[in-house]
Amino acid sequence: MRLWGVVSGVAWRTLKIVITTPSLLVPSLMFPLFFFVAFAGGLSQVQNVPGFDYPNGYTAFQFVFVLLQSAAFGGVFTGFGVARDFEGGFARRLMLASPNRTGIVLGYGIAAMLRWCITATLLTAIAFASGMTVGGGPVDLIGLYTLALVINMCGFFWSAGIAMRLRTIQAGPLMQMPVFLLLFLAPVYVPLALLGGAMHAVAKFNPITYVLGTGRGLLAGDPTQVALSFSLALALALVFSVWALRGLRSAEAAG
Repeated sequence: MRLWGVVSGVAWRTLKIVITTPSLLVPSLMFPLFFFVAFAGGLSQVQNVPGFDYPNGYTAFQFVFVLLQSAAFGGVFTGFGVARDFEGGFARRLMLASPNRTGIVLGYGIAAMLRWCITATLLTAIAFASGMTVGGGPVDLIGLYTLALVINMCGFFWSAGIAMRLRTIQAGPLMQMPVFLLLFLAPVYVPLALLGGAMHAVAKFNPITYVLGTGRGLLAGDPTQVALSFSLALALALVFSVWALRGLRSAEAAG
């Protein structure tokens, strides 16, 4: 109960701040919508390239990427909030008042998931309104959104670890840039088979490549490498959760 009190309090406060602060809420909503419109609309003719064989069309192909991207950055943006709380002094007071400080990380993590759920709902509604075709059934869609939630946790744990070590919003680029690079070194615009040269070699060893492929397969109703993708995503989440908890210990040591 002592743990849940910390978790629920931190999650509620974080989510309330985001929802009631347009400068925090609007960018997290507009960022993925901009990418979806730019990619799915502006690059729709890519589906006519020989070898592009995704059955549900380019809108659905790009929707999966933008969904996973929004999940990752939903976690990162919550990490920005952790850094702001440390920079403003609130997080230090929170640590003094918390009987179980692990609940602080879990509370921020739940807020990251709920924050992303708002973005995902809006993004999904717009995708359906634009005529996106879905081939997968309810189980496939649950798998897709569950996979995105794991990626959301990866983004949060990574950024929270940075935030708790550096304890300043100036660390924002360090939280954001590695996630951005990892996402865009995957098959964003075309399937892996159509990538060439160094980009293909890098994407082949990028775990996000397999997460993207599985997500697109789930949306199309033809899932592939599900076990591998979930294993990679969960392994990343586990590693970064340890990273975040060790960041909490660093913040505790710094006082």
